[in-house]
Amino acid sequence: MAEFDFDAVVVGAGAVGLACGYALSRRGLVVAVLEQDAAIGQGVSSRNSEVIHAGLYYPTGSLKARLCVAGRRRLYAFCDAHHVEYDRCGKLVVATTEAELPRLAAILEQARLNDVEGMTELSRDQTLALEPELACAGALLSPESGVFESHAYMLALQGEIEAAGGAVVLSTPFEAATPLETGGFEVRAGGAEPTTLTCRLLVTAPGLSAQAVAGRIEGFPADLIPQAHYGKGVYFRLSGKAPFRRLIYPPPIPGALGTHYRRDLGGQGVFGPDLSYVEAPDYSVDPSKAGEFYRYIRKFWPGLPEGALSPDYAGVRPKLHGPGEPQPDFRLDGADIHGLPGLVVLFGIESPGLTSSLAIGEEVAARLGL
Repeated sequence: MAEFDFDAVVVGAGAVGLACGYALSRRGLVVAVLEQDAAIGQGVSSRNSEVIHAGLYYPTGSLKARLCVAGRRRLYAFCDAHHVEYDRCGKLVVATTEAELPRLAAILEQARLNDVEGMTELSRDQTLALEPELACAGALLSPESGVFESHAYMLALQGEIEAAGGAVVLSTPFEAATPLETGGFEVRAGGAEPTTLTCRLLVTAPGLSAQAVAGRIEGFPADLIPQAHYGKGVYFRLSGKAPFRRLIYPPPIPGALGTHYRRDLGGQGVFGPDLSYVEAPDYSVDPSKAGEFYRYIRKFWPGLPEGALSPDYAGVRPKLHGPGEPQPDFRLDGADIHGLPGLVVLFGIESPGLTSSLAIGEEVAARLGL
């Protein structure tokens, strides 16, 4: 192999990019993962709820449904093998009023169609026996849901790639790629030491910059690049004792799963995210949003004390839909879509992308014929 040449280049060292690099490394390929930031996982992967989703909500047969369930099963096994901390705490999807109970029935049916294990429908009394401080008319229990240490997970993926002879190259932004006449790609990377390298396979998984990266691949059809939408969500942290052990989710809102509760691995309660659309990524947290959070949370936890919430952090998701539009599926576009052999381009990898990441990596490898 010539110096600086790799079997595959992956653009983006978030959870999904690293999982793609890991999947390719497991097949004997030497992989370079290019990351524009000075550390791995600084974008979408570090600004989320760190929830392991069971796969309840997604339409039957969609990539989200299939890859979430498969990815979740792989993720728990990977965490066990690599000593990554997690808590399979379970999740309650709660109906706060009798009028919401039919929505729970629909979610339960969807979960069963998606092959989600262990789902149980609970009465109000059964729910309160598990979490006495809840206010609800009933709930669904998802025992396979949990939370985990996402950065430790990404470090483990990086370690696997490097142990297989690959490299995760930081502070090295992708600038452009050109298909080679004999197959493969010439990739130009910037940073303090700009370089050009060649690879047989190219995967782009840069999260919020997916559209910009695709636009810098020579020959990629411009009409296949979807419009980018940025969905911002903020989180508030609870002072004092965490009120619930399990994840608490109201029924989903249009375009997202809605503001939920989790007890993080440090034992603190966190609420969020909400959803608002922004013109560009913005990680500020407006303290005045606390009022909305108090009103929303007290629907399922009326005992929330005044003054117990403090602004925590914000995340931005790479959405493929705008306000009021139906939520589309993941896009993993291979040569059958765009016509460039050896290339897979990922768009719209938001929730449940973290849970799905290992399965996304396997899917990408399959679409590359590996």
